[in-house]
Amino acid sequence: MILAAGLGNRMQPLTAELPKPLLRVGNYSLVEHQVMKLKAAGITEIVINHYYLGELIEQRLGDGSRFGVGIRYSHETVRLETAGGIIAALPLLEDDCFLVVNADIWTDFDFSTLMPVTGSDCLAHLVLVGNADHHPTGDFCLDDSGRVHAGHGSRDPRLTFSGISVLHKKLFEGYPPAPQALLPLLQAAMAKDLVRGQYYKGTWIDIGTPERLQTVRELYASEQKQS
Repeated sequence: MILAAGLGNRMQPLTAELPKPLLRVGNYSLVEHQVMKLKAAGITEIVINHYYLGELIEQRLGDGSRFGVGIRYSHETVRLETAGGIIAALPLLEDDCFLVVNADIWTDFDFSTLMPVTGSDCLAHLVLVGNADHHPTGDFCLDDSGRVHAGHGSRDPRLTFSGISVLHKKLFEGYPPAPQALLPLLQAAMAKDLVRGQYYKGTWIDIGTPERLQTVRELYASEQKQS
């Protein structure tokens, strides 16, 4: 599942008439780059949620056939936030566990290395990265056994959630498709020691501002010249 329902307020004026996932890097939009990375990892069935100007995303990507994948859409008539958006899309997600990635991140992480979570001893697997200057305090802690926890008072260093995860449907049991964030659900699972993670040290950029988008464009252009 690709999360693409954000408003993109920090990207104004670039998002005045275009949803953030359709901002371009090279010849493709951000969401198209994610689709192609998922396809390269062997994932051929994708669900994309959208809200702000979402019809433009559907027009751009269509049914996914030109990328060699199948794409279905979860259109939100009210903005459901991260957890609410996933819950609303659960009927479209055929497997009990599924990969989730934000549309607005840039990374060279290999999605094919991710493994399923069981739903019994683990409800979520999170990819964590180092803390950027704009988010110096991080989000969660990763202990030596690979378990993720909220980390208040922990000896383990705090890391940033990358927006890449494998989640099990059991994480969302009992929650309605109403506006709600993913963080409280993850924290509840962490309290039961049901969240695992890994620390990824490769390229990862949260494209939250026009300046970071320009950074990604320059990085991509440099990579294309070298290839």
